[in-house]
Amino acid sequence: MSKDPQPTKETLTDAVINCLRNIYNPEIPVNIYDLGLIYHIDFDDEFNLKLTMTMTAPNCPEAEFMVAEAKQMCEYISGVKSVEVELTFDPPWNPDTLSEEVKLELGLL
Repeated sequence: MSKDPQPTKETLTDAVINCLRNIYNPEIPVNIYDLGLIYHIDFDDEFNLKLTMTMTAPNCPEAEFMVAEAKQMCEYISGVKSVEVELTFDPPWNPDTLSEEVKLELGLL
């Protein structure tokens, strides 16, 4: 019987990115990762995840929902011990953080 490989910070970061690409901002039909709402994905040595994210505007009515969904979805990733999500507005989000693919899709290029 083969053992599952031990997770690494790199493989878990990739898994987190894939997970976050399944969470969509309801106001802009783009996932929160490619929208540029994720500022930092950090793991400590015990694979506790700290996710730092923002919203498109401080008064975003979906902020609480999207933060909770990001936390919940990342908790399902095998190898992640715990998840903490910090919501920040410093620096404020701006359209420059959109991925090139999203800018093209939204007609901003």
